[in-house]
Amino acid sequence: MTDKHKSCCEHSDKNASENSIIKNLNNVYTCPMHPDIIRNAPGACPICGMALELKHISRVITPNDELIDMSKRFWLSVILSIPILLLTMGMHIPGINSLIHYVPAHMSSWIQCILATIVTICCGWPLLKRGWFSIVDRHLNMFTLIALGTSIAYLYSVIALLFPEYFPSTFHMQNGEVNLYFEAASVITALVLMGQVLELKGRERTGGALRALLDLSPKMARRIQGDKENEILLDEVQVNDYLKVRPGEKIPVDGEIMEGYSSVDESMVTGESIPVEKYVGSKVIGGTLNVSGSFIMHAERVGSETMLAQIVQLVSEAQRSKAPIQRLADLISGYFVPAVLIIAIITFFAWFFYGPNPAFTYGLISAIAVLIIACPCALGLATPMSIMVGMGRGAQAGILIKNAESLERFEKVNILVIDKTGTLTLGKPTVKNIIPILDFNDEQILSFAASLENNSEHPLAGAIVKAATERNIQLQKITDFSAEIGKGVTGIIDGKKIALGNKQLIESFKISVNSLEEKAEKLRQLGETVMYVVIENQLVGLISVSDTIKESTESALKALRDEGIQIVMVTGDNRITANAVAQKLGIDKVESEILPQKKSEIVKKLKAKGYVVAMAGDGVNDAPALAEADIGIAMGTGADVAMQSAGITLIKGDLIGIVRARHLSKNVMKNIRENLFLAFIYNVICIPLAAGVLYPWTGILLNPMIGALAMSLSSISVIGNSLRLRYIRIAN
Repeated sequence: MTDKHKSCCEHSDKNASENSIIKNLNNVYTCPMHPDIIRNAPGACPICGMALELKHISRVITPNDELIDMSKRFWLSVILSIPILLLTMGMHIPGINSLIHYVPAHMSSWIQCILATIVTICCGWPLLKRGWFSIVDRHLNMFTLIALGTSIAYLYSVIALLFPEYFPSTFHMQNGEVNLYFEAASVITALVLMGQVLELKGRERTGGALRALLDLSPKMARRIQGDKENEILLDEVQVNDYLKVRPGEKIPVDGEIMEGYSSVDESMVTGESIPVEKYVGSKVIGGTLNVSGSFIMHAERVGSETMLAQIVQLVSEAQRSKAPIQRLADLISGYFVPAVLIIAIITFFAWFFYGPNPAFTYGLISAIAVLIIACPCALGLATPMSIMVGMGRGAQAGILIKNAESLERFEKVNILVIDKTGTLTLGKPTVKNIIPILDFNDEQILSFAASLENNSEHPLAGAIVKAATERNIQLQKITDFSAEIGKGVTGIIDGKKIALGNKQLIESFKISVNSLEEKAEKLRQLGETVMYVVIENQLVGLISVSDTIKESTESALKALRDEGIQIVMVTGDNRITANAVAQKLGIDKVESEILPQKKSEIVKKLKAKGYVVAMAGDGVNDAPALAEADIGIAMGTGADVAMQSAGITLIKGDLIGIVRARHLSKNVMKNIRENLFLAFIYNVICIPLAAGVLYPWTGILLNPMIGALAMSLSSISVIGNSLRLRYIRIAN
């Protein structure tokens, strides 16, 4: 190892600060249906009554207090509800009926009352409390209906037990007692608690994809200090540390390889199954798997700054955003509970005035059944559950989605505007030809060009500087550097004015390029980008640069065309070079010689024609177009500003990621529609059944206990259907 490798950075408080931030984030709670609700402690959502959950996924699975509490209440309610059921329905069960016969009717009623009080009030207290607050806060929800249903059944039964003489004679049974509904109140409470337990377990599983990403990071790392190699906790790794990674180990943090050679499996972050060859100078991602060789790396990003941590944070935040389709569910949910209350009241009075005897009993049972069976919760969960699971699945495939709106709109995209350099191509151009004229040679032309481009951030600039470095050409000092966006660069070297750029730049100086145009044309037809070199207003040569097309580009474009998406290539290259690349890739529509500021205008014109436009790019100059498009798609290998402007980021920067994102969008939207259908059809069918619409033909009324079971299962079916997205295949 060199002395540089042995050096270590001084201790910093940065990690402690980051850990404090993460700790605070881990104590923030929100509602899956109402992400605008933020609390610093667990509890219930003041709008829908659902249990709040941690806003940010933690790799450490902590006990879910809500789930533990609900589970205890559920099992106690089951134990106490069984005797109530046996006392009320045991006479129909062989072997039990003879035992029930010895229990006096009055004693049976009091036993039911005592047990039902414990179940309904003690076990069901969270349900009653949420129902009460929903009325006080004027946010009627599922718990309003549950609390009303169980309370009516319970209070009616208590009054009937204590004051049977105040009830009309038609309410009395043969033994003189009034019919009681303690079993309904108890069993409904137990079934709703069961639904809460199953729902909480299902919601915990929606974060499984992100938790799996967090679990990729190893718990330990091997830090090199001088000649010593120490195993330390991952949290102790600091920026500028040197770490050793052996074959079969996970890479601890983001950094750069300083010594050694290996192949790394990055599939868990990028979605690509083929290991990537890594050598000195290669960047590595924390959490990926070192497959073969051993190497020493320089830690560059640790803690919450690593790509893995940022992916989890971005996706976690995006999961809480609302898709436009959710507005429909929110609108309906706002009217749903009041409508159910009205239906329940109408049901009761319809039975009371027009139903057969005992009309009051039939009306009460039917009204309670309507209250209990209606489920606004399933409607509210339909969209956010699919979004949460879908975005987690996308993160596993190397697709970062900024918000739910981008995920929803992507399935509607019918035209893709795509930048060439770094998007269709690798973004790592190389110098192919240097053609000097007059008395200049290759090295002189390259020296002037590289000295100028050393101040530029354009992808082609790096190729020229790299070529000069490989030839050991000394770069010269430059003054008055200026970059003409989309044209080239100028500056002064040794008092001489130098210019390097395309035909537009050179002709703007009133300089003819005719002496080299024939050779330049042939190079362009090969797909090479040509730049002219001018010294003191005299053309002295040209340099051609070519960028290799990504291996998966052709197959990805074919898959997108098969999806019905038109492809438009937009590039600053001249028409001949652009057409040469487009012809190789089968792209019909090409916009060439486009200045960066014109890209957004092209997107705007396509939108004006009625297209739903996606724009894919990776450079700083693509940011305005990415922001203008309906869906901006940034290559994860590109500039940060491009990723910030985009709705979707492809970590690997590979076009096959666009195909995957499209498939993900279609699958998630299909899943949401299935969930909405389940929620709608459930309520459309079940509420009339609970009201007794089939009684005239069948003589059967829906028992409120069956309604409670159906209500719980409706929410669980929506969550279960959403969880299927964890296993979908989103691309070949």
